[in-house]
Amino acid sequence: MIKPDIISILQKKIKKITMDESTNILVGPITLPVNLDGETVTFKWYNWLKVTDEELLQEDSPEATEALIKRLSSLNLAEGQQSSVLVYGDFEGSEDALIRMHSICHTGDIFGSKRCDCGFQLHQSMKMIVEHGSGALFYLANHEGRGIGLFSKAMAYILQEEGYDTVEANLELGFADDSRNYSDAISVLQHLRHKPVTLITNNPRKLDALKTAGMNVVKRVPLWGDVSSFNEKYLRTKVTRSGHLNDDTNGELRDNIRIV
Repeated sequence: MIKPDIISILQKKIKKITMDESTNILVGPITLPVNLDGETVTFKWYNWLKVTDEELLQEDSPEATEALIKRLSSLNLAEGQQSSVLVYGDFEGSEDALIRMHSICHTGDIFGSKRCDCGFQLHQSMKMIVEHGSGALFYLANHEGRGIGLFSKAMAYILQEEGYDTVEANLELGFADDSRNYSDAISVLQHLRHKPVTLITNNPRKLDALKTAGMNVVKRVPLWGDVSSFNEKYLRTKVTRSGHLNDDTNGELRDNIRIV
């Protein structure tokens, strides 16, 4: 038997976002103090879980919350990944807010790998959001390796070490160049904010996904940087094969690459 006060505490921080074929259970906000370049910055953290189980699709109620709690231990969530979002400032009410749709990168974000620029983009976009005064960083767990998963990404890395570029490696393993889907993240974004947003990205596909979903994206801010001999080919491939927009403002990636 779950204690009534446990249900009451959790129910206040649980919302259901209904989509066409599934529902996202959004948990938060949760206070998250973050060490950002030696300064403690307080974000609001949300996490969401995509569900299709009828028992978990009930409208928000004490009974629905109790059903969710009872199912947690059997959902085996540690075997997978769940996405989340860091929110800063008055994200709902501010006239303009920065957002970043960031694909999880185990090697770059955690280990600091220089084979990509993901760790730099994660850290830099958080700083940009704080400096702007309001915004949100969506951390998308099922986007590893452009949607192929960590194990497949490891195999793609092996091919890249033999001369294949990022796109070629994914294709040779039977994947699309980019199989990421933003619908779940956009549904959470639309729940948290209705006003216009500014997107931090070099990728026009992310911009198109937001606009197609009806989000009012007033502008896009590029984010290049941390260019090195280890990721030069990777970054060039983003531009020449994946259509990323090479309008640098934060680093050099035009004809003359600055190796650092």
